[in-house]
Amino acid sequence: MHLLHDFRRIDRRLTRRAASWTSPWARQVLPAVESAAEKTKLWWGFAVVMAAAGGHSERRAAAAGVAGMLTAQLIGNAGCKQLYERRRPPADMIPHDDVEDRPDSSSFPSGHTAAAVGFTAAVAATSPWWGVAAAVPATMVAVERVHSGAHYPSDVAVGAAIGMASAWLVHRAPRPLLRRLL
Repeated sequence: MHLLHDFRRIDRRLTRRAASWTSPWARQVLPAVESAAEKTKLWWGFAVVMAAAGGHSERRAAAAGVAGMLTAQLIGNAGCKQLYERRRPPADMIPHDDVEDRPDSSSFPSGHTAAAVGFTAAVAATSPWWGVAAAVPATMVAVERVHSGAHYPSDVAVGAAIGMASAWLVHRAPRPLLRRLL
């Protein structure tokens, strides 16, 4: 019980610290990237650019990324959020006005992070350079979710784990299924 109490205290402390960043980057760039990632628009756009700009390998990577993202959303939003209800960080922990735009759904896990990491990790397994390119906005989405007060760092960490597991599942699917999807 003492360990759980310490974990929650650390989670809250990290949330306060991330939410108090006042740099122009944190206040302008992070919300813009999160807005682009809303409803997975950023990842769909990334997939379209990869498929249009590249060859067979990039099209496979784009399809794997979309499959990883959708799998992560299914596990995170349709599964975990329904099983465990967690309140968002309290508004008094967030020292800026962005706290007003938080969703009403469970904070656990971060669905935005799960989708971003699911897409990125699945792409990286097929096309490492595109994976690196996708990792930059994926990381920014994860940081923004804590900075905005929408999530605790542990919500984001679990979302990232779901994304990684989703990418692994996509690449471990039976070959006939994978050939049809990719």
